[in-house]
Amino acid sequence: MPPEYAVGLAVVAVLALIILIARFKLNPFIVIFVVSLALALAAGMPPGKVVKSFETGVGNSLGHIAIIIALGTMLGKMLAESGGAEQIANTLIRWFGPKNVHWAMVLIGIVVGLPVFFEVGFVLLIPIAFNVAKRTETPLLLVALPLIAGLSVVHGLMPPHPAAMLAVQAFHADIGHTILLALVVGIPAAIIAGPLYAMFIGPRTILDPNNPMAEQFLHAEPNRSLPPFGVTLFTLLLPVILMLLGSFADLFTTKGSAIYGLLTFLGNTDIALLLAAILSFITFGVARGMSRETILVFTNECLAPTAMITLLIGAGGGFGHVLIDSGVSHAIVTMALGAHVPVVVLAWLLAAVVRLAVGSSTVAMITSAGIVAPIAAHTPGISAPLLVLATGTGSLIFSHVNDGGFWLVKQYLNMSVAQTLKSWSVMETIISVFGLAMVLLLAAIGV
Repeated sequence: MPPEYAVGLAVVAVLALIILIARFKLNPFIVIFVVSLALALAAGMPPGKVVKSFETGVGNSLGHIAIIIALGTMLGKMLAESGGAEQIANTLIRWFGPKNVHWAMVLIGIVVGLPVFFEVGFVLLIPIAFNVAKRTETPLLLVALPLIAGLSVVHGLMPPHPAAMLAVQAFHADIGHTILLALVVGIPAAIIAGPLYAMFIGPRTILDPNNPMAEQFLHAEPNRSLPPFGVTLFTLLLPVILMLLGSFADLFTTKGSAIYGLLTFLGNTDIALLLAAILSFITFGVARGMSRETILVFTNECLAPTAMITLLIGAGGGFGHVLIDSGVSHAIVTMALGAHVPVVVLAWLLAAVVRLAVGSSTVAMITSAGIVAPIAAHTPGISAPLLVLATGTGSLIFSHVNDGGFWLVKQYLNMSVAQTLKSWSVMETIISVFGLAMVLLLAAIGV
C-alpha cells in the first residue's frame, strides 16, 4: 500500500469519526465500528478477516482495562461513600489552600502514577478530583487536568512502566540515569501541560453539571464522621505499594524463589487492585458501620455508569487493531522512516506517528524503540537515556478517538468530543512537544 494512500485513509477515518460523533451526535460505538470496517475494506483487507480483526482489538483492550475499571470504580465508590475522598480533599485544601489545589493534584498524579498504569491511577484518583472541585468551587478541568498530566508523564517516561523499561533495554540505557533525566524532562512538562494549561482551558470549557460518574462520588452530608486520613491514604495507596514491591522484587529477593513469586503475583495490576478493593470493604465499609448488603449495593450500582466507558475503550482498541492488520500503520511508519532526521528526532517522530495511527502510547514506544535501537547502535555519541525519553515523549502526542485513554477521560469528565480534544488531547501534545524540546536541549548541552 502506498504510504500516501495509507495516510489519506487514516486522516479520512479519523475525520469521519470526529464529525459523525461530534457533529451528528451518532452513537460513538456504532460509529467507531462502522468506520473501522470501512477503513479495513478500503485498505484491501479480505472481508472475512475484517470483523475478526476488530473483535481481536476489542478483546485485547478489554482484557486489561475492563478489570481495572471495575475494581478501580468499586474502590472509588467505597472511598466516596465512606467519606474517604472528602477527607483527602479536605486535607489537600488545608495543606495547599483552595487556590492552589491544582498544584497538589499534579503532585499526586506524579507520585501515585510512578508504579501504576495510567488507567489505574486515573480510576483511583478521579473521585478525589471530583470532591476537590466541588468543595473549592473550582472548574473540574482545573483540578482534573493537572492530575491527568502527572499520571501521563510518568506513564510515558518513567521506568518501571513496561514500555519505558522495554525502551531502556532496547537502547541499553542506564536505568538510574534514565529516571533522573525523566524527572528533569517530565516535571516541567507536567507543570506546563497540567496546572498552567488547565488555568487557561478550564475557565473556557463549560462542562455539563449533570455528570453521572461524579454524582456517585460526591456527597454533601453535613458534619458526618470521616475515616481517619492515615487509613484512607493507606487503602488508596495499597495497590501502589504492592505494584512497587512487585516491580522491585528482584532487588531484595532471588528470582525464582517463593518470595519473589509471591511479590510479583501480589504486584500484578489486577491482584493489587482486587486486594485494595477487598480492603476497602473493611476500612471504608465494615469499619464505618456499613452492612454487607449495603456494600453489595454500592459495588453493584457503581458499575452501571462504566458500561459505555468500557465499550468505547474496547471500540478504540478495535479501531487501532484494524489499522495494524490492514497495513495502514505499517505504511505510515515506513513513510516516517524515509525522513532524513537526527536519531533523537527520528525516535520521537516514529513514536508520534505510531501513537497517532494506533492510539496506544505503549505500542508506540515499543515499536519506535525496536526500529530506532539498531540505528542508534551504529550512531556514535547518542545518549541512550535521551533516546528513551524522546521515544516516550513522542508516544504521548495528541491522543484522539482511537485511544482508550481518550474515551476514559471523556466519559468520566462528561465532556463532548470537541471538549476532550481541546483539553486532554492538547494537554498530551504539550507534554510531547515540550518534552522533545527538553530532550533536544539536554542533548545540546551534552547531558
